[in-house]
Amino acid sequence: MVLNIGPQHPATHGVLRLRITADGERITAAEPIIGYMHRGAEKLFEVRDYRQIMVLANRHDWLSAFSNEIGVALTVEAMTGTQVPERATWARTLLAELNRVLNHLMFLGSYPLELGAITPTFYAFREREELQAVMEEISGGRMHYMIARVGGLREDIPDGWLDRVDSAVAAVRRRLPDLESLLVGNEILRARTVGVGVLDADTARAYGVSGPIARASGLDVDLRRDEPYLAYGELFGADGPGRVVTRTAGDAHARLEVLLEQVQVSLELVEHCCARLRDLPDGPINIKLPKVLRVPEGEHYQATENPLGFNGYYLVSRGDKVPWRLKLRSASFNNVQVLSQLLPGTVVADMVAILGSMFFVVGDVDK
Repeated sequence: MVLNIGPQHPATHGVLRLRITADGERITAAEPIIGYMHRGAEKLFEVRDYRQIMVLANRHDWLSAFSNEIGVALTVEAMTGTQVPERATWARTLLAELNRVLNHLMFLGSYPLELGAITPTFYAFREREELQAVMEEISGGRMHYMIARVGGLREDIPDGWLDRVDSAVAAVRRRLPDLESLLVGNEILRARTVGVGVLDADTARAYGVSGPIARASGLDVDLRRDEPYLAYGELFGADGPGRVVTRTAGDAHARLEVLLEQVQVSLELVEHCCARLRDLPDGPINIKLPKVLRVPEGEHYQATENPLGFNGYYLVSRGDKVPWRLKLRSASFNNVQVLSQLLPGTVVADMVAILGSMFFVVGDVDK
């Protein structure tokens, strides 16, 4: 029997269709069919200047907006030889880690909802609102922050903002055990996720799976440590608080555990960034750019460790104010393609548990 799952389905963050072949209750084949949300981001990049691209690029993965902005900024800065002020580098790192926590909290709330548990959503959103408040204060935006700029940030940190970040982080860390007990301490959730949807390391590597999903399968990869950018060289150095969270089981429960622990690590990184920003002397948060920003002729590939995995920008310039080509490598695309290997052999009842644990945003797949 051939079944269509979607394109509208509560277990997907966006519009995804799965065509599965089932023999009774057992899935024998699965094909992700993408493109329902295609918005032609890469072609739009080619007819907008670099300032406008910054605004466009934060939308393909709407849960990782600031991280998307940073990818474009770092790519352009590398090709133009732009030196970013130190305060801007640490502030960017702080915002990137806050964005990572917000991303993970969304999935930590929505995944149990897909399995039938509504209470964790309220707990996850309580913590999200705590952190959204400080993100909204500095940027004016709730989802699309649009505060990153080539050469730094749009504007400086508000007075007293670092204290409010510390207070928000302390409140979230104090209450996180409540959410954790509802998830990893829940015997029903464990029954639905332990040993379900096992992704082995070799398959993850072959499909280019990255981020929390790859690390839950035992792949010890994280660009913040392996190819440092922003202030991650110090944070993931010998004396830094950064560490890479991994598991070896590779099942849906391991993927959930990785998200939970990564929230804790990112909150530690945020606290460290706040302390460093307090120690830095006053200075600029950005640099003055020419009225028309042109990127020298050439090409450059920049990858960042986005909340959902590797996010890459391959920029080819012919010296104009717009890119000749800007290819986007999004994390969710690879994380969804591996479903064709992950679902066959499982039962239909486990399909939603597996699908939800892949932590993807469909806009990031279709871009």
